[in-house]
Amino acid sequence: MSIQEKAKLEHQLAMVFDLNKCIGCQTCSVACKVLWTREEGMEHQWWATVNTQPGRGTPKNWEEMGGGERGGVPVPGHLPSREEFGGGWEYDFDRLFYGGKGSAEALRPTKGSPEWGPNWDEDQGAGEYPNAYYFYLPRICNHCTNPVCVEACPRAAMYKRPEDGIVLRDEDRCRGYRFCMEACPYKKIYYNHVRKIGQQCIFCLPRIEQGVAPACARQCPSRLVFVGFLDDESGPIHRLVNEWKVALPLHPEYGTSPNVFYVPPLSPYRLAPDGSIDTSAPRIPIEYLEKLFGSRVGAALDKLKAEVDGVRGGGSSEMLDTLIAYQWHSLFGPFTTDPAELARAESTNGGK
Repeated sequence: MSIQEKAKLEHQLAMVFDLNKCIGCQTCSVACKVLWTREEGMEHQWWATVNTQPGRGTPKNWEEMGGGERGGVPVPGHLPSREEFGGGWEYDFDRLFYGGKGSAEALRPTKGSPEWGPNWDEDQGAGEYPNAYYFYLPRICNHCTNPVCVEACPRAAMYKRPEDGIVLRDEDRCRGYRFCMEACPYKKIYYNHVRKIGQQCIFCLPRIEQGVAPACARQCPSRLVFVGFLDDESGPIHRLVNEWKVALPLHPEYGTSPNVFYVPPLSPYRLAPDGSIDTSAPRIPIEYLEKLFGSRVGAALDKLKAEVDGVRGGGSSEMLDTLIAYQWHSLFGPFTTDPAELARAESTNGGK
């Protein structure tokens, strides 16, 4: 019996992020921020983030905070503090722009001395010159097939929609106990300190219901985000995950069966002391990628390299054509409706 059958899902929405195309521009983060987290109490909430890897991410050191399951047994989790998430600060824009000191002044928060925040360690990476390395890792709620956040909620405020597998929260039932935050091993649930409730990515549900791709995916200038149903055998997500097996979950050992997948980053060769190319090992250690994406990452990278070599040798590759996404609508399956068209139709119909 498949995981989908065990969860009694009709369908499962999923995403694939191709990390070989992510440039760390934060367009996805900002698109999500301006659409969903502008209300009071949400200042520090970034439902979509792009971390630099290797890095400590947000909340700080989230990979060490526990949660999830191991072998079906729940793992105790740490409850992240607002300081560990960071962000949401107010800045002294008036002093900077109108204080008369020009570039001699720096932009600073008006209260406190922040010690962490989203992208605090952006572009730092690891390794030593000339073999330093880093790559970008977009993260949202994984809308897991085994959502431990749902199981942890004593109010039954969280649930997984059987028609599409999106994990949602009934904010009227939520009492802000935050057991969901402790249980989530990816730490992508936030606490609204004003409304006293938990909140997280809803997979842009109102857009999905109108055939529009989520904002983080639609606004990505690099065409790296695929959106669709995991069980659509003709769609790119099913083929990348289940047929070609080059898209992998993040930290599969957490036991939640996440439905956000990643094409792992190809690595440049190392440089020898004399400046020549050292082909004996990739610059990004395979051990680190295995820590992130599990034991299958080596096979996924070998598959990618073989397809690239085949095309360079004059052949063709349906898999690479899929990843390149020559036409933007090929990324989004049934969710290619233009939101501008919907807005114009609503305006024409008088908002009805």
